[in-house]
This record gives sequence, C-alpha cells and structure tokens, in this order.
Amino acid sequence: MNTKWSTQKLICTAMLAAVAGVLMSLEFSVPMMPPFYKVDLSDVPSVIALFLMGPASAACVEVIKILIKLITVGTNSFYVGELANLIGVALFVIPLWLIYRGMGGNRKAAACGLTASVVIRTMVSCFINAFITLPLYAAAMGVSLDEVVQMVASVNPAITNLTTFIVLATIPFNVLKLSINYVIGYFLYERLHAVSPALRIV
Repeated sequence: MNTKWSTQKLICTAMLAAVAGVLMSLEFSVPMMPPFYKVDLSDVPSVIALFLMGPASAACVEVIKILIKLITVGTNSFYVGELANLIGVALFVIPLWLIYRGMGGNRKAAACGLTASVVIRTMVSCFINAFITLPLYAAAMGVSLDEVVQMVASVNPAITNLTTFIVLATIPFNVLKLSINYVIGYFLYERLHAVSPALRIV
C-alpha cells in the first residue's frame, strides 16, 4: 500500500458507505422520545472505517451514507436530521481519531476516544438542537418551537419546555444511539482485524 488512497481503501470505503446508507434507512423509534428522534446503526460502518482506514475514510462513509438515504428514501425530517448528521461528522471523526492515535492506538485508547466522542457529540447536540435543528424543524413544519415541544409532550408528558426536552430527550437519545453504534462498531472492527490483520490499511 504505497498510495494514500489505494484501490483497496477506495473499495472498502465504498462498501462500508453502501452498508451505512442501507442501515440509515432502517431506523426505528424509541419509546418516550420525539417522533423525529430515530435510532439506526449507520455509525457502525463509520467506526469500522475509522479504525481500519483512518479519519478521511470514516468521514467519506458518513457523508456518502446521507446522500444514499436522500436519494433512495428521502427525508422525514425536512432535511433537519440530515443537517444534524453532517454536523456530527466532524464531532465524531476528529476527537475520536486524535485521542485514539494520541494514546497509542490500543484498546484503551479506543475506549477513551469513543467515550469522549459520546460526551462531545451529546453536549454539542444539546446546543445544536436548541438553537439550530429544532427551530429549523419548527419553521419547516410551519409551527412555533413551543408547539414542537407540545407535540413531543404527547409521548413524554414530563417534557414541558425546551430545557426538559434537552434533558429528557436529547441527552438520553444521543447517549443511547451513540453507545450502541460505537460498541457494535468497535466489536466488529476487532473481529475483522483478528480474522485478517492485513485488512487494516492505516
């Protein structure tokens, strides 16, 4: 592998992106969560790509999967969910890779990096939801932000305002979704690497 983007790396990235695109379409709702908060496993291929081939490959998988979903399925969140996913690309790739490489690229480094990524993405998601995605979602639906919160209250009466929405919906949803994706992704990466150590390209 003398070139930075070898044929093998391009093919592996494309395959993982295709799988991620399919997984992104297979989303499911979570009880007591807003209807537009849906869990999918599309970050799993991105985690595998990151550890196998580096941050550029992982970022490509993240961006391509969004394009695949938009082309094949469309959007059910007026493109707000896709915008949030794009913002999450940098929050996923950069801190995780820096911590992982900085701590020696071992299992402990991966655990620390993944944990830090969950915390960082969740914290930033709180800000993004409050000031960007929720206002955009409300505007796209032609309703006020308060009406969006009231709509969410129908599935979780404890949510009465934007603060409780962030605390009772945004934070637990992100922790749940990211933790599931990261654990499965890293487990599959370790299995792939154990079966074929030569598969790792970075």
